[in-house]
Amino acid sequence: MRWSPLLAASLVACQPQAAPDYAAVFDGSAGRWVDLTHAFSESTIYWPTDTAGFELEELAFGPTEGGWFYASYAFSSAEHGGTHLDAPIHFAEGRLSTDQIPLSGLMGPAAVVDVSGRAHSDYLVSVDDLTSWEAEHGLLPDGGILLVRTGWSARWNDRAAYLGTDLVGSDAVAELHFPGIGAEAAEWLVANRGIIAVGIDTPSIDYGQSADFRAHVVLYAENISGFENVANLELLPATGSHVVALPMKIEGGSGGPLRIVAFVP
Repeated sequence: MRWSPLLAASLVACQPQAAPDYAAVFDGSAGRWVDLTHAFSESTIYWPTDTAGFELEELAFGPTEGGWFYASYAFSSAEHGGTHLDAPIHFAEGRLSTDQIPLSGLMGPAAVVDVSGRAHSDYLVSVDDLTSWEAEHGLLPDGGILLVRTGWSARWNDRAAYLGTDLVGSDAVAELHFPGIGAEAAEWLVANRGIIAVGIDTPSIDYGQSADFRAHVVLYAENISGFENVANLELLPATGSHVVALPMKIEGGSGGPLRIVAFVP
């Protein structure tokens, strides 16, 4: 019996297909997980006007009368400090609050645009940065998450170097210096690409000297969420990884502490 290529292909297509091996994503055999989150502690960096920072109060720690060990703490924090989510409502009235963002808006393929080789303390990510990346790696994916690596995460343990000032309170705001996303780049993303979120390894998606927070306003008006103070972006490839970003689900919130991770096949 002679087999035609068409018949052979048809028979192959009719064979039962193996189910995806989802377990391999979680047991380490299909890739690796990368934590993109700075730990919260008394040294966590907050916006200078959030002077309380992160507070952890010990409620219990040690052996109990019943013979077992027991530890419990209370914590307090502003929404927008450390590695955190900006919900769209943070800068766009009527847009999604923290609890309203669907899971589909918090996970997706990652595109890591690395400007660390040229970023300076007042650097603005430009349309050219984005189109140059696309010329090498392909279009930013629809339903994807744009992660901007400026290299600022390496300064995390030096507050003055990270923020551009060691001042606190309202007087510090005018002294902030760190890179961010330019307004033109934000407008180009909204007009031309279908990303669901943008993350950056600085305190804000707008640069430190911004007076109008245009990147926030432009992106969040389209229900594109923001992830700020992201860590370890140097461990991700330009393409091919997938991000899961799960914030504390605060009803009506404008943001919240975020545990963000990436899977690299």
